[in-house]
Amino acid sequence: MSKTVTLRLNENIYKLFRDMAESDNRTLSNFIETSALRYIEEHEYVDDYESEEIRENDQLNRSLKRAIKDMKSQKGNFIE
Repeated sequence: MSKTVTLRLNENIYKLFRDMAESDNRTLSNFIETSALRYIEEHEYVDDYESEEIRENDQLNRSLKRAIKDMKSQKGNFIE
C-alpha cells in the first residue's frame, strides 16, 4: 500500500528535481523515489566483485570468525 510523505525542498532543488523528472518523462514523486532507491542500491549493497573479494580474503574471514566466537562468549567490551 502506498504511503504519502511530505518533503520540504528549497526552490532551487525543487526546480532541479522537477526539470530532471520532466526530462526523464516521470512524475516528480516517481523521480525522487527512483533516485532514492538507486542511491541505496549503489551504496548499501555489496556487488558481486566485492562479495568475491571478501569470500577469498582468508585473513579477514578468520578475523570475522574469531569476532563472532568472542561475541557469542561475551568476550571483550562493546563500544558505542
